[in-house]
Amino acid sequence: MKPIIKAANVGKKYYIGAREAARPTWRDALKNSVRNNAPLLLGRYGPHHPSIWALKNVSFEIFPGEVVGIIGTNGAGKSTLLRILARVTRPTTGGADLYGRGGSLLGVSTGFHPDLTGRENIYLNGAILGMKRNEISRKFDEIVAFAEIEDFLDTQTKRYSSGMYLRLGFAIAAHLEPDILLLDEVLTTADVSFQKKCLDRIKSVSHDGTAVVFVSHNLKSVTQLCQRAFHFHRGEIHEEGKPDAVIANYLRKFSA
Repeated sequence: MKPIIKAANVGKKYYIGAREAARPTWRDALKNSVRNNAPLLLGRYGPHHPSIWALKNVSFEIFPGEVVGIIGTNGAGKSTLLRILARVTRPTTGGADLYGRGGSLLGVSTGFHPDLTGRENIYLNGAILGMKRNEISRKFDEIVAFAEIEDFLDTQTKRYSSGMYLRLGFAIAAHLEPDILLLDEVLTTADVSFQKKCLDRIKSVSHDGTAVVFVSHNLKSVTQLCQRAFHFHRGEIHEEGKPDAVIANYLRKFSA
């Protein structure tokens, strides 16, 4: 079986004090590019400027239908990796190839336009994923029912609570038939009943062949869902293997 995600020597360096915007418009992207790269062009960021490697020499392969959990302390590079896989940011070194359509939920309100309604954001996110309007319409009722936002469907999402953002964001990402699903701490703000719905949905899409990359501090969920786990430490894969073994070593390392 061929991998659906292949990362080779991925590294990401951040210059301290530099800013990086997520998912800008083309106009913002041009403005941000000039602003962020001007110091480099002017020589303000160089070998002696303070910097940090968020990721270093990260290589792995993930296969269709596989659920991979990523664990580690805060600042270990987990979210940076997902941002690279989601094409939100570029790696400094190496590269990651994705062989399929990706869906992602990288933050509670990431990918939403606050002035659009829930209904409009469903179609917007589907379009971003490359889906046609009739494809989105076919899944529309399932998304709304899963998110439980029927009464707020035509309300601007800037009026939504963080829980509503989470429910709609996960429902969109998991129902628009992605080949790859990237999830960053999606269960943190969810209530118990919605957590169960999310876990059941992740199992369902993986059985249908979707590869899932799941960043979480909820080690029990990683054990329940994942066939493999990566322990990230200081920007590198410290250990890879069966979730039970990786988690046991992780807990042993940080309880010593």
